[in-house]
Amino acid sequence: MAAVLTSSCCASTSTRPLVRPAGRRSGMLLWASGGKKPRVLSICATAAPSPVEYDDTGAGAGSGAGDDAVALLKVKLLSAVSGLNRGLAASQEDLDRADAAARELEAAAGGPIDLDRDLDKLQGRWRLVYSSAFSSRTLGGSRPGPPTGRLLPITLGQVFQRIDVVSKDFDNIVELELGAPWPLPPVELTATLAHKFEIIGTSSIKITFDKTTVKTKGNLSQLPPLEVPRIPDNLRPPSNTGSGEFEVTYLDDDTRLTRGDRGELRVFVIS
Repeated sequence: MAAVLTSSCCASTSTRPLVRPAGRRSGMLLWASGGKKPRVLSICATAAPSPVEYDDTGAGAGSGAGDDAVALLKVKLLSAVSGLNRGLAASQEDLDRADAAARELEAAAGGPIDLDRDLDKLQGRWRLVYSSAFSSRTLGGSRPGPPTGRLLPITLGQVFQRIDVVSKDFDNIVELELGAPWPLPPVELTATLAHKFEIIGTSSIKITFDKTTVKTKGNLSQLPPLEVPRIPDNLRPPSNTGSGEFEVTYLDDDTRLTRGDRGELRVFVIS
């Protein structure tokens, strides 16, 4: 298999896989719209969000805001990011709207998240519904990978994070579809980018890349999983250290917001 996946696409830890997103939660790149007809998109950098400011006035959810108010803020945020193909179709106006809605929800938490207290809430399988980093038209955001559409036609499916708070496993799971020469059908596969994690301070998480495993689906599901060889440390670019950090800025039983070490906002819902 020609595609090499080396680390997490959801925590901005390394060079990302070559992907072309389906149209549906820097340079000129080729991407597929909803009808999977290739189109050319121009990549532009966006400014990283300023640090999160929490509401210490007593208006937050943790200090007086009711469950109904928080629920409305969650609906507002999910509405702001709906239809953006997880951020791949976001304009600067969309980015600003999503960021403003996220900050309202973060403020409703009443202060920084305490993961020592709420660690169990991380447990589970989370689906990515939005990433501001995707607006760069690459999975890497401010760590862009090679131009897409040049080597293999690859379509991005769903993206998940699977977190086990007991074993400290932190897996990014990416569903992909690889195009094949006509008349062969496309190849569906799932790439699992395994990490270990640790809590840093009260609300930050550090992940360290372990390995990438690829498993075919559909007609080729009988094939055994393939572990992708890891790039030797001395051959990695400086931006691909194999680890990364992000802050959890909102967390409850079904919604999680994080901000990456380069300001990327990501929104997850429990799956």
